[in-house]
Amino acid sequence: MLNEEAATKAPRTSLHGHWSSRMAFILAVTGSAVGLGNIWKFPYIAGENGGGAFVLVYLLCVFLIGLPVMMSEILIGRRGRRNPVATMALLGEEEGHSRRWRWVGALGILTGILILSYYSVIAGWTLAYVQKSVFGVFAGATAAQVDAVFKNFTGSWFAVGIAHTLFIGFTTLVVARGVERGLEQAVKFMVPSLLLLMLTLLGYSITSGSFAAGLSFLFSPDFSALTWDGVLAAMGQAFFTLSLGMGAVMAYGAYLPKETSIAGASIAVVIADTVIAILAALVIFPLVFANNLDPAEGVGLVFVTLPLAFGQMPGGAVFATLFFVLLAFAAWTSALGLMESAVAYLVERFYRTRAQAALMIGGLIWAIGLGTVLSFNVLMNFRFLKGTIYNNVDYLTSNILLPASGLLITVFAAWVMCRNSTSDELGGGRSSYRHWHFLARFVAPAAIIVIFLQAVGAFG
Repeated sequence: MLNEEAATKAPRTSLHGHWSSRMAFILAVTGSAVGLGNIWKFPYIAGENGGGAFVLVYLLCVFLIGLPVMMSEILIGRRGRRNPVATMALLGEEEGHSRRWRWVGALGILTGILILSYYSVIAGWTLAYVQKSVFGVFAGATAAQVDAVFKNFTGSWFAVGIAHTLFIGFTTLVVARGVERGLEQAVKFMVPSLLLLMLTLLGYSITSGSFAAGLSFLFSPDFSALTWDGVLAAMGQAFFTLSLGMGAVMAYGAYLPKETSIAGASIAVVIADTVIAILAALVIFPLVFANNLDPAEGVGLVFVTLPLAFGQMPGGAVFATLFFVLLAFAAWTSALGLMESAVAYLVERFYRTRAQAALMIGGLIWAIGLGTVLSFNVLMNFRFLKGTIYNNVDYLTSNILLPASGLLITVFAAWVMCRNSTSDELGGGRSSYRHWHFLARFVAPAAIIVIFLQAVGAFG
């Protein structure tokens, strides 16, 4: 294996292998992007912000902010062919600047580790809810009973801890198997399965829910219901939903074959990610309206409101099970990307085997995640700064680290790297390059700064 210092003299090939095809890469990055943010967060944020008007602003932001940032992160990853830390150091020096840019790569890896530490806990809830759905826990349950199920589960540190352990254990196992035998095989199974489950649930929603009401809510813009806060929420969701700034996309980009178009692959990922988010909303809202529930329920929409809806509907136990299996698959595909960048760093920098590196990173994430596990029970009254341990880690990563990492990555690609380097990686016509260059230089950075200022409360 090669270390960082030797990287500039080595043939620019990945030390971890490559994706076997363009489709494998698209599935991997789509899997990384499609997670609880699409199926859990997007519907309830849309619900809180009036539906259709929010969706229109979100779609605009995805293509003006998310797409250029994703292209920037992929081109950096493929140009460097190393883990994010080594890639940023190598390219910083290669472009006539400083190796200190490695700290941007380190920031992405740190952000990914912290996010996965609490993401794994929430994702573990989906595993528990699969079991509850199989055994018909929600069948005929009242609102009070469904709420009690949720509180009793999250109130048990042991139950939440076991679910967290199972989720991070499976993630570690897949990452330890490498790019082609682990990551690629997993996403080739889980992403198509996720889409099949989504379409099955959509059919159920069309036949069993108030589909016309859900469709109208989602696609009939009511701009009077869209506030400035809603616009900022759409901008933030567009940025966060694509797993940008976490090191995952850069790490996956390092394994992308040279002949694959970055622009084409990025557009395919953005479209797939957006379609799945909208499909999730089309599954959820008709069921909510059919049961006279509140579409603006917030974070309880998936773990309280929807189980209540499934419990009152024919075949609800079966489709509740499918829904939570869907959530688990979406969470796992995202988790793989978040862990991969840190594992690649240990393999390259400290000469660990993939199995050793995966166990070390998995163990670290599991241990940090115990703080989130306890935030819902034993330590729920231990509060500082923004609230519980979970609240603080979530605030730090979502509102500070992610925007900072995404901004620095975009600035590096559009301002630090020379035109020859970026055009060599992006390829395509002159017009498409100019569009990326303008959006990455001016529009995306300005929007990310606005997202950051809104997130930290600068707008009131």
